[in-house]
Amino acid sequence: MDLNGKTILITGGASGIGLEAAKQFSAIGAKVIITGRNQQKLEAAEKDIPSLIAIRSDVENEDDALSLFRQVSVMGGIDILYNNAGVGSPALNLGVSSDKILEQASYEMNVNYFGVIRLNNLFMDMLKSRKDSAIINTTSILSLVPALEEPTYSATKVALSFYTRLLRKNLEILNSNVKVFELLPPVVATEMTAKRKDKKMTPEQLVKELISGMEKDQFTIRVGDTKLLYIMSRFFPKLAFNLVNPRKIYKDFLNNQSKNQLV
Repeated sequence: MDLNGKTILITGGASGIGLEAAKQFSAIGAKVIITGRNQQKLEAAEKDIPSLIAIRSDVENEDDALSLFRQVSVMGGIDILYNNAGVGSPALNLGVSSDKILEQASYEMNVNYFGVIRLNNLFMDMLKSRKDSAIINTTSILSLVPALEEPTYSATKVALSFYTRLLRKNLEILNSNVKVFELLPPVVATEMTAKRKDKKMTPEQLVKELISGMEKDQFTIRVGDTKLLYIMSRFFPKLAFNLVNPRKIYKDFLNNQSKNQLV
């Protein structure tokens, strides 16, 4: 896929992976529109990348999504929709009865899964009308193996991964020219992972590999440790699970359960 000259909309584009993607897509000749909830971060991104267009919008909010679609349509539309926005809540111990678990699970699912479907539905006809267009959905290494510390986040990414594969196949059956890419990052150094001590990939390297995969029409883009975990999860599932959930995680989990506390 030739990205030069394409117009790309990036959700969650004011920081982290989304902001880095905006920088690199702009550098190769794409017109980039970013969206996010934080107006200050959006304004800072516009100062950092003068060619950028920023629109405040929350993917969880249906009215915001409709407003975003209308504004983008007036601008001439897009060729690529990059569903990058995602949220993760503090770890909660499943098996403990609490309304907090349902509240956080609903929030994560609404942003990470339903928010993607909402925007895809809004922009689908626009993308179908373009000669060379695409959707990028960011799933996760945790769509392969779940994490005890991130149970609902893992579940949202599994749901999104299955949806992405089926969306791609359905569009193929319809002979659509819309390409569907799935990006599976490992742990990336962003604000969301700041407190984690895991090995982390830089957003710069992740986006480089995303762009390289898109240019090669590689529809499933596994990056870094995700490549190895993919193989291990297929042939050695228990070992893969233990790598994602080391002994210390089990100890912390059991301690929290014994105290009957939510963390």
